[in-house]
Amino acid sequence: MKHALVVGGTGMLSDVSLWLVNNNYYVSVIARNSSRMNKLISKASLKDKITPLLVDYTNKEELQKQVKNTIQNNGGIDIVVAWIHSVGENALTIIANEVSKNQDGWELFHILGSSSDLDSIKQKASVPENCLYYQVQLGFVNVGTYSRWLTNQEISEGVIKAIIEKKKVMTIGQLEPWENRP
Repeated sequence: MKHALVVGGTGMLSDVSLWLVNNNYYVSVIARNSSRMNKLISKASLKDKITPLLVDYTNKEELQKQVKNTIQNNGGIDIVVAWIHSVGENALTIIANEVSKNQDGWELFHILGSSSDLDSIKQKASVPENCLYYQVQLGFVNVGTYSRWLTNQEISEGVIKAIIEKKKVMTIGQLEPWENRP
């Protein structure tokens, strides 16, 4: 069975976690909040296909331990979907290193905010040679005379589309005109 790791999979990416389960993935989900994790698991059609990894990804040692354990228990990771805030500056590197040790080829879908400099982030990201790296940038939506940020459902739908289409860079919503952002 294929194995996916979703960072932020109980919040805005919860529908991505459930979609992966429904598409025959065993899904390990990194989250800090146990009640949101329980809510996610309760929505899953196959509850035993979700492994909760309750860890704050800013805790480097615990993050590495949790990723290593889920690989040992559930097999190599085929796909990582990661929404990591800037406070977790080393989290993606830790995850990528652990996944690469145990998998010949895998995919990383890196979810990024609207003001992210994609080229700079790609240069800084220590992406192993055995990883196919994709960037998904979150924008906003113009609605008549105002704009708003994307909903969790819109974000999940866009990330799922990115996983299916495998474009190197995908924008969900819009980034221009920049002065119209909420």
